[in-house]
Amino acid sequence: MECVVQGIIETQHVEALEILLLGLCGVPKENIRVHELCLKSGPNLGTEASEIRILCDLMQPEPAWTVRHVGGSMRGAGADQISVLVRPMVESKASKHVLRLFYLLGYKLDHELLRVGFAFHFQRGAQITVTVSSYSKLLKLHATESIDDNVPVTPGIQMVEVTAPASAENYTEVAAAVSSFCEYLAPLLHLSKPGVSTGVVPTAAAAAASLMSFSGSTNM
Repeated sequence: MECVVQGIIETQHVEALEILLLGLCGVPKENIRVHELCLKSGPNLGTEASEIRILCDLMQPEPAWTVRHVGGSMRGAGADQISVLVRPMVESKASKHVLRLFYLLGYKLDHELLRVGFAFHFQRGAQITVTVSSYSKLLKLHATESIDDNVPVTPGIQMVEVTAPASAENYTEVAAAVSSFCEYLAPLLHLSKPGVSTGVVPTAAAAAASLMSFSGSTNM
């Protein structure tokens, strides 16, 4: 299970966001370069649709494969009263043959993307991860060797995601920790439950300029 919120930020303000995150988290960033394949179940696997994401970490010396399945969001009065999305999530390491396995099981490729950016992992009331990344559509299927042949999905915009692992016993505490942390990012972007579009924050430009100015004076 995980708690998650998402938002968007203009690429021109990403450097300011990185400076802010570095100060808040107190840990170095981790660069991200992931080949992401989204598979959907075929009719032979039942009437209820299932979606699997196969992730290939291209930052490793040898590409590392992971299978990720995200379930439906928690519903009910409890879910409506918290500002983050709570959903089941299962992730497991896999071999390079994992794609072939899911094809044999009856899954079909829906789309594949290249995700590039950075992440911060830190402890702040919960084990929180902040990911900032851009998405590009690959021009050729399964083109691992020519993965740089891609087209940005949202030029000039990057996705920001804040996640934290949780359980049925502690998800309210984890949700509160995520919400509390997100308040520090409010001048630059608004984070909300996935699927709730909030757009770019009007104060982002001024907040970014202030952060960049402060960083420049600190480094002098």
